[in-house]
Amino acid sequence: MITERYIHEKEGYYPFLIREGWQVAQLNYEEASSPENIKRLDVHHQTDEAFLLISGKAILVSANIEDDHITYDMEEMKEGITYNIPVNVWHTIALQEGAKVLIIEKDNTHLGDFEFYDFSESQHQLFLNEIGKIWKKI
Repeated sequence: MITERYIHEKEGYYPFLIREGWQVAQLNYEEASSPENIKRLDVHHQTDEAFLLISGKAILVSANIEDDHITYDMEEMKEGITYNIPVNVWHTIALQEGAKVLIIEKDNTHLGDFEFYDFSESQHQLFLNEIGKIWKKI
């Protein structure tokens, strides 16, 4: 039996192990994943999405949106803990430089099972304020 090995060293999201029914991807820090550059939330209608912090610092964000009012549940991720965002839950992930996160989800999620909610300026400021309560420097 041959063990497969996968390494993703570049910035950003990369789905590298796709099998029937599921896939594994890695998200590495890129400027777009720093809190000040996150301008929207996303949701998946066909899959949960599991996250595992490989290294660095990351905040996993889930949210409820009602009449353009956003309520957040944010948690600074810890290595060795698997976090799950259930299907149909708005979410994003904020990373600090050097952070790496493993993502497990339904196969081909990255090809079309997503919807975005773009922040207004005031919603973005609220998002930054909530992140700042955890990281204290934003």
